[in-house]
Amino acid sequence: MKSKQIAAERAVELIKDGMTVGLGTGSTAYWAIQKIGELVKGGLSVQAVATSDKSEQLARQLEIPIIAFTDIDELDLTIDGADELDPDLNLIKGGGGALFREKIVASASRELVIIADESKAVEHLGAFPLPVEIARFGAEMTMRRLRKLGCTLRLRGAGDMPFVTDNGNYIADCSFASIEDPGTLHDRINRIVGVVENGLFIGMANQAVIGYENGTVKLLKRSSNQI
Repeated sequence: MKSKQIAAERAVELIKDGMTVGLGTGSTAYWAIQKIGELVKGGLSVQAVATSDKSEQLARQLEIPIIAFTDIDELDLTIDGADELDPDLNLIKGGGGALFREKIVASASRELVIIADESKAVEHLGAFPLPVEIARFGAEMTMRRLRKLGCTLRLRGAGDMPFVTDNGNYIADCSFASIEDPGTLHDRINRIVGVVENGLFIGMANQAVIGYENGTVKLLKRSSNQI
């Protein structure tokens, strides 16, 4: 927990007065929202868009001003977690079930800053099952087509009660082992009718703040020649 908290708090230092900020979802983003709430109480002036109902509820409890996504053209900065990130800052996200909203908010942000503990930094993506948000109608057909891409697949949920996202969809967790070409896989998945979005975030993160249990942090930045 300490490593997540120090990464989150270091990333929050990038927020300046007057910014519009995207609030991520998950156990690491929780610490960022907590720190932003503390700064707001101390006088920081920001407006925020949350990537999930859970994050919005927490932000409101901390009196962080929430605005409707429809009321803005662009966000200055989004701080969010990741389930895995590689050296090129390609990501797997969606462990918390909010990948679709997270990707929409990230795509509308001038800068996406990823916060994570050291266990999330990997050489190749894929050890963490790739979440894919799928429409409930025709879900079985969609999952059969996903399996043809070479993954083993599990519909997220417990027993006969599938997990339902804030958007009313299902999550299929797809295990590909090692993902050697994240960009190609991203496109192949999204060409399947019934897929709403997948948890590969390719070329979207500008920098990452990695927290370590010894109290240190490591900053990673995407090079300018990466797409």
